[in-house]
Amino acid sequence: MATMRQLTFQGAGKLDWLEVPEPTLTGSADALVRPVAVATCDLDTPIVRGETPFQGPLPLGHECVAEVVDVADGVKGIQPGALVSVPFQISCGDCGRCRRGQTAHCESVPWQSAYGLPPHGGDWGGFLSDLVRVPYAEQMLVALPDRVDPVAAASVSDNIVDAWRTVAPQLAAEPEAAVLIVGGGGPGSLGLYAAGIAAALGASGVLYVDADERRRRIASELGAETIAEPDAHRLGPFPITVDASADTAGLALAIRSTASEGVCTSVGIYFQNEVPVPLFEAYVTGITFQTGRVHARPAIPAAMELIASGRLHPELVTTRTAGWEESPAALAEGEFVKLVFSREFDGATA
Repeated sequence: MATMRQLTFQGAGKLDWLEVPEPTLTGSADALVRPVAVATCDLDTPIVRGETPFQGPLPLGHECVAEVVDVADGVKGIQPGALVSVPFQISCGDCGRCRRGQTAHCESVPWQSAYGLPPHGGDWGGFLSDLVRVPYAEQMLVALPDRVDPVAAASVSDNIVDAWRTVAPQLAAEPEAAVLIVGGGGPGSLGLYAAGIAAALGASGVLYVDADERRRRIASELGAETIAEPDAHRLGPFPITVDASADTAGLALAIRSTASEGVCTSVGIYFQNEVPVPLFEAYVTGITFQTGRVHARPAIPAAMELIASGRLHPELVTTRTAGWEESPAALAEGEFVKLVFSREFDGATA
């Protein structure tokens, strides 16, 4: 049996390249892809530090642009050599949930099936691997536009579309609304992407709150106004608010700052069982509060088009790039907002 290398989280601070079986085409809708630009998710850093309930061993990497290596006979319109974005969640595109756009809960695969995360949803491997099998390839894979840099677009698999869903549908419903983003969760890329997307989509103003000076500087470059600390426990009110803080105080600030009948979306992951929430204030203002995992696949084309059009510049969020072999050391160091690993692909370098 052929083997390949896969970067594997073994425990807090311990990452190893392991030899694992090389995936093969097992169904008529499969493709094999070779990741060429892999980005860290904001969740990866706490996983590597042992700060989550996730225990090793588990494969790492769930944001990538990849080169198609091979496709099964039933796959049409996807050719070997193409560069594609690969959503981190597995979805068939045809079940009831997928047809409703709820691809995070595809009924055709085990619940929480995903790359680069705990394997209770299936053993799909991670993108920091030599090769990856993609089922439902025609549904899953999204071609990378010619004018888009793979390194810049690597996070479209997850963090960029996770940020997109916090502001884009809301701005479509209320064009030119003002947006508040409370950032800072983990390395902090999610709040920054949300700020950039809101500005790109024509928000009348974007206020980004974060104590970290480096992230505030990036947010300014993306078109947001920034403050380090609010003077009060409420700002605004803002029709659209985002909690990307993963901090209970940040969550409360976002909820309290949401205008009457506004929408607050939390993308922070709160592992603790009990989280204080100002429900009475949410009740009297009649806000809509949203949380939960992103439905990644349906949002990828719109997010990719923002990048291709030059309105969104995700490369501003990437504070470090590194080669493939540097992955274990760079991940362990953790001094980045967004880290992207790249390696050569046919005819070019990612």
